[in-house]
Amino acid sequence: MSFKELIRQDTAKKLLQNGLKRNRISHAYIFNGPPGSGQMEMALAFVQALFCLEGTEDACGKCLECRKLLHGNHPDLHVIRPEGSAIKIDQIRDLQRMFSYRSESGNPKAYIIDQADKMNVQAANSLLKFLEEPPSPAVAILLTNNGRSLLPTIQSRGQWVPFVPLDPMHMLQRLSDEGIPDAIARCAVHLAAGIDACRDLASQNWFAEIRNVVLQLGKESAGRGGSPLITAQQSVFKAGLGDHLELIFDMFHLWFKDLIQAQANKHDSIVFIDEWEFISKTAGTRSAGAWVSCMAQAAEAKKKLRYNMNGQLCLEQFLIGVGQAVPVWN
Repeated sequence: MSFKELIRQDTAKKLLQNGLKRNRISHAYIFNGPPGSGQMEMALAFVQALFCLEGTEDACGKCLECRKLLHGNHPDLHVIRPEGSAIKIDQIRDLQRMFSYRSESGNPKAYIIDQADKMNVQAANSLLKFLEEPPSPAVAILLTNNGRSLLPTIQSRGQWVPFVPLDPMHMLQRLSDEGIPDAIARCAVHLAAGIDACRDLASQNWFAEIRNVVLQLGKESAGRGGSPLITAQQSVFKAGLGDHLELIFDMFHLWFKDLIQAQANKHDSIVFIDEWEFISKTAGTRSAGAWVSCMAQAAEAKKKLRYNMNGQLCLEQFLIGVGQAVPVWN
């Protein structure tokens, strides 16, 4: 992994590369930004450049240190992730034991804590002591989408590196260049955060099936033939797609948003662009406020799921609501 392979996050990249160029490396960094914004990829690129024997502002990818990192077996890099719902004190203690030995290469050791805001109180206090008195030269990289939830004393001891959401259109171009069908890629970049998550979602066979079901239900709910309740029963639950109801409601949210965008003649913002003919004809059958109400019903249905409402009942209530309860133009 090298900096030149990373997409966007130019501010974070420049900050880190300037530190490498000037040999001014902080003992701790806080990578703060939304999930899927490429924090782990940036952290690995930074560590590889830090360890690289060429000693430049980016990794060469060829030296022994780079090859160890690329193969995932470098002894001087350790990654900590939550065990269950939290990062526990034993994980930090294990890290301290591993760092009690000096690096074989002479470089500072490095550790990455993914979802650092999930450290419990004991782990956070143990890490604070480790940050203040590392047993050997070390660089800490804390990844978080909520840096302000870290202990104030940890916040003050790290250099903040800001991350911003990735542009969906930029990710769409990347996925299209990789051969992922445009219709699938357009949905994925609006439903997943980060290029890797989008790529993974788009590669799932059930994702394309869900998209087709949402399109069919969306058309039937607009009164264009068929029975949405029967379709839901056959195409969602009997087809084994009931485990993806949250994603179905998220996709409905995009569908209704497309209808609003069509009313405003924002063709470039349409997600289901392959359904433009239907969307353009249907958008004017209800007011913008009515379509917004449908979006709100999708969000409410998703909330009900999280409160353990029966999935089939939840979807059926939603479909009845958007098909009948929303006012139409006279």
